[in-house]
Amino acid sequence: MSAGDRFGKVAVLMGGTSAEREVSLNSGQAVLDGLLRGGVNAHAVDITTAKDIVGLYQNHFERAFIVLHGRGGEDGQIQGALQTLGIPYTGSGVMGSAIAMDKYRTKLLWEGCGQPTPAYQLLRNSDDLELAAALGFPLMIKPANEGSSIGMSRATTGEELVRAWQVAREYDSIVIAERWITGSEYTVAILGRDALPVIRLQTPNAFYDYEAKYQSDETGYHIPSGLDPVKEKQAQDLALEAFDAVGASGWGRVDMMIDEAGAMWLIEVNTVPGMTDHSLVPMAAEAQGIGFDALVWKILDQTIEQTMEQTAEQMMEHA
Repeated sequence: MSAGDRFGKVAVLMGGTSAEREVSLNSGQAVLDGLLRGGVNAHAVDITTAKDIVGLYQNHFERAFIVLHGRGGEDGQIQGALQTLGIPYTGSGVMGSAIAMDKYRTKLLWEGCGQPTPAYQLLRNSDDLELAAALGFPLMIKPANEGSSIGMSRATTGEELVRAWQVAREYDSIVIAERWITGSEYTVAILGRDALPVIRLQTPNAFYDYEAKYQSDETGYHIPSGLDPVKEKQAQDLALEAFDAVGASGWGRVDMMIDEAGAMWLIEVNTVPGMTDHSLVPMAAEAQGIGFDALVWKILDQTIEQTMEQTAEQMMEHA
């Protein structure tokens, strides 16, 4: 009996129907390969219909490794379905996933907790554009429920604001305008209750957009981040607090900016980040001495606790 047998039959959920489908397929294949190398009985499952979800139960999968990026996979929907089916799964639960996917509600929560996030304006219709402009240019315009920087634009004038809003609306009816932070971009990966080494992102683009993430050879990833040890620890602590505030758990990533005055600003939480061997979470894990195969094992291992909790609940019900 190999160590991987303890997980039983594992579904690696990938693909999906969101705008991040191709990225998810790449991440999913990397996770699948890593689990197979570890002796796990893992299988690729492309989730595109309700039948695919029912098939997880019919095909006797015992747990799921979620690598579905974006809507349908990162917003609580698949988490709710798996919970109903009684299949343990990786990452955040229904509530944490749903809140973290919604950038607007994430910011509301952070504000309520007194955590730093850039000033913003919800853009419900064209009447709100004037309120957004009052925040001062430049502005970042983004769909509230998309990932991978899809639909995001930098606006420096009123005309650009209108165009950016129109682009963002193609992806989501909920759009937010956010005050632009001039400074450096950082990300903090979370694994269990640990914040991994901070990564500083450097791109010649206006911001860390889709092209910078997945296509450019000029994007720089700096580990160590260049922050002094005290500042690095502050960034890690803030990331964990922000992660906890939205109810996220298991593993994920918190993106932030540090402005020219040294102030930290929370941008967003990713509960199912990219997982190729060139993605940010594996980079941070590697810097901590955790190789890719060990990383996916650790993430999957978190589902064992869910299995124990479900077993305890079942025993209580039949007591």
